[in-house]
Amino acid sequence: MAECGRKALSLLEAARSRYESLQISDDVFGESGDDSSDNPFYSTSGDSDSDNYIAEVGEEDQQQQQQPPQQQHHHHHHQKRGDKESGHSGGTGGGSAAGPPGSLSRSQAEEEGWTETLQDVTVPPYNDTYGPAQKMPATATALDFFQLFVPDNCIQNMVTQTNMYAKKFQERFGSDEGWRPVTAQEMKAFLGFVTSTSVHRCESVLSIWSSGFFSNQSIALKMSQSRFEKILKYFHIVAFRPSQGSNQGLYKIQPFLDSLQQSFSCTFRPSQTQVLHEPLIDEDPVFIATCTERELRKRKKRKFSLWVRQCTSTGFICQIAVHLKDGQGTDGLATLKNKPQLHSLVAKQLCQNISGKNAIIFTGPSITSLSLFTEFSKQDIYCCGLLSTRKSDCTGLPQSMLVCGSTPAQRGQSRIMMKGSMSLISWYNKGHFRFLANAYSPTKKGLIIKRKSGEIPCPLAVEAFAAHLSYICKYDDKYSKYFIFHKPNKTWQQVFWLSISIAINNAYILYKMSDAYTVKRYSRAQFGERLVRELLDLDDCSPTQ
Repeated sequence: MAECGRKALSLLEAARSRYESLQISDDVFGESGDDSSDNPFYSTSGDSDSDNYIAEVGEEDQQQQQQPPQQQHHHHHHQKRGDKESGHSGGTGGGSAAGPPGSLSRSQAEEEGWTETLQDVTVPPYNDTYGPAQKMPATATALDFFQLFVPDNCIQNMVTQTNMYAKKFQERFGSDEGWRPVTAQEMKAFLGFVTSTSVHRCESVLSIWSSGFFSNQSIALKMSQSRFEKILKYFHIVAFRPSQGSNQGLYKIQPFLDSLQQSFSCTFRPSQTQVLHEPLIDEDPVFIATCTERELRKRKKRKFSLWVRQCTSTGFICQIAVHLKDGQGTDGLATLKNKPQLHSLVAKQLCQNISGKNAIIFTGPSITSLSLFTEFSKQDIYCCGLLSTRKSDCTGLPQSMLVCGSTPAQRGQSRIMMKGSMSLISWYNKGHFRFLANAYSPTKKGLIIKRKSGEIPCPLAVEAFAAHLSYICKYDDKYSKYFIFHKPNKTWQQVFWLSISIAINNAYILYKMSDAYTVKRYSRAQFGERLVRELLDLDDCSPTQ
């Protein structure tokens, strides 16, 4: 058995070597997790009921593992659980021949230029360098890497704005005896205390000072609880609403997001292959299971969704787009109809800095659409996206490719149609998977290797999607465990701490790719602990682990 496993692995390595070697190894945080290479469309949150848009790339393909083969023919019964599980093997509910809205009949498709004649597609070489933009010295500390993204002037701005807000608040609501203006050193410590909840899980950041299970005496002495609570009460990045027409809900954090964006772009250049998706940002289910009912009720649903453009070779998050879910409670069909438009808008926002570079972008079903991919190709951005007959905008795609034929398909079989350099692929593996791509040649073959069933042939685009996405899913799986656990009620504060968490993960990637890593070789958890101690200015320089 081990022999067979080894053979499969060497085949997998051969397939993987067709891509850039993934710079940060699969064991990305110095802790090995479960290997998920068995499922190319693996995602951890198959069962999590996060309230954000569900089609986390690969999630809807969970059925590949879960759906027994005999269900293939009547998967419209399988759709009761909503969008999540049914994959998109039928999408239109069994064998009905009318395709999704906007799709083309055979004659229309021919007129529009769709053909079964395949031609080679080549993507010009990537014309940007790849990797960290500056060389950090071997002596660089965790704080040095973090401050590439949150420098001193940024912290000084938090100090100024927090003090302005406290003054204004007290002018309006009466003076606060115990308040004195916050200093830059205290602000760093404040960030350190909240950041410590990413390494030491706790019900609330205040439990650091408690005498209970979640207390953290080693850092509690640095500031009194009452002082911390005062800073928490007045903490601001933008104290006052700007006068000229900035009515948008994120004005309290926009300047910080802009500077973070700037620093992400300056410090790291991603590889040619990148992915657009919503990372897993909902809490760790194991921890939530231990929370009391009261605690859970206090944790309100998120009022925003967060999208990222992420380098698939390292996991570095290059760009963030935050979208406020306006009009709570209007989650009906009205908002659903516009989801594809909204998501293609988000995609354009995330890709505004990469036109002209010949980047390759992988997308999930809600972003994948012919019109968006065509628009991107004019900017030298090439795409490869998973397509769902329910979640994707199928306008302009031939119906014959989107509905299941009456003859049962064989595993590994694929059908492809082309229009110009764009290919629409329907590939069968215990269910139909559809892809839209102009980043890979439809004439080239690939393989997906599964431990149990051996090799499954597929077009190269499918192999590439699986290889890059399984890496990103593993990465997200690990890094989401290190998100700051402090959950404030205000939306702008939730976005702030989430973006700080992303900055720390990015800082760890830069650390891991620098000479400093060869000196101490911190794991992600140790790096987090070092950062907390350095923010709090605690002298000892040995990690606690």
